Amino acid sequence: MVGPAQIGTDRSEVTNASVVRWLPQALSAIRFLVDPRSCTFLTLQLMPKRILITGVCGFVGSTLAQTIPEHLSGCEIIGIDNLSRSGSASNVSELSARGVRFIHADVRVPGDLQSLPTCDWVIDAAAHPSVLAGVSAQCSPRQVVDNNLIGTTHLLEQCRHWRAGFTLLSSSRVYSIPPLASLPVLETNNAFGLESGFELTGLTERGIGEEFSTTAPVSLYGATKLASEAIALEYGYAFDIPVFVNRCGILAGGTQFGRADQGIFSFWLRSWRARAPLRFNGFGGRGLQVRDCLHPKDLARLVVNQINAPTNNDRPPIINVSGGLTSARSLAQVSQWCSNRWGDHQVESDDNTRPFDLPWVVLDSTAAKRHWDWSPTMTTEEIFDEIAAHAEQHPDWLDQSNLY
Repeated sequence: MVGPAQIGTDRSEVTNASVVRWLPQALSAIRFLVDPRSCTFLTLQLMPKRILITGVCGFVGSTLAQTIPEHLSGCEIIGIDNLSRSGSASNVSELSARGVRFIHADVRVPGDLQSLPTCDWVIDAAAHPSVLAGVSAQCSPRQVVDNNLIGTTHLLEQCRHWRAGFTLLSSSRVYSIPPLASLPVLETNNAFGLESGFELTGLTERGIGEEFSTTAPVSLYGATKLASEAIALEYGYAFDIPVFVNRCGILAGGTQFGRADQGIFSFWLRSWRARAPLRFNGFGGRGLQVRDCLHPKDLARLVVNQINAPTNNDRPPIINVSGGLTSARSLAQVSQWCSNRWGDHQVESDDNTRPFDLPWVVLDSTAAKRHWDWSPTMTTEEIFDEIAAHAEQHPDWLDQSNLY
């Protein structure tokens, strides 16, 4: 749908499906502002957008569903989830209380999507977001492809049918493993940092840019996301629908179902408080590896800007979305934070570096700032405080997070 529009605006921007759905209400809801001297109609306003969020009962999906209406007045949120993730069903009642319409559906099943009401925008937040997806015992390669790639293709087909916009939540894991694994790093303040003067395409002192290599290997998970990006952009070009790809760094927050391979900050804080086993893996076994940190509430603000963007905007369709260099922390630094709050806890050490381990991954979100005037507002300390407070109020949360 459209927001306030000038009389005479190209009505082709309003999709047929949207007009059919909203016409009766729009006829009664249109507000005409009249210049009493000339009796000319100045503006009109149509009904708000209907937004579909997949994976709505996961941490990111549920946070987006609750936060987007704060920045997009009057929108209707429909959320779907197959509830396969342990603990996800616990979010249904909270979402319903917030006005989200929940529908049990699976992105891998076209019939489930075809039965949904027509939507104006789709946010693809359903995935197996783990670098170990497809190579661990919990998830086969076929499941990774079905969830992350085939599911996205099914959603794009619905966008084509509905003439709806599409936002894909992608990942820093689309970037090539070999050059990332061989970055020249030095130890500083209990963390790895980049050596100065090192030159590599797509890499600056601010972090990894969108131009960094995406050449395989990137992991099975990263490959499905990279393929999904390409297919999404092709759908946008072929069928003239708005498509945006947000390559996210590590997302973290209080209600996250964190595991060691997914949601590491939440997992680490909760495990520390519960005195559960923890281990530093690889790179000398000292926890010097560094990752950035972002709360999905900040991601929601960017997504709303993209939804509201004119269809003919010239902004790049692919951008990095990250807390950036100031948000980045090593596991050793996170451990010190935990120790300050909850006291000491023994962490095991294994200096064997695994195939997917990387020393330093910090995304550069300069393009998001330049093109969308977006930057994160929540600091890493605020995010950690939120996780810690939730962990103290819900001591059994870790048990839900680690079951499948």
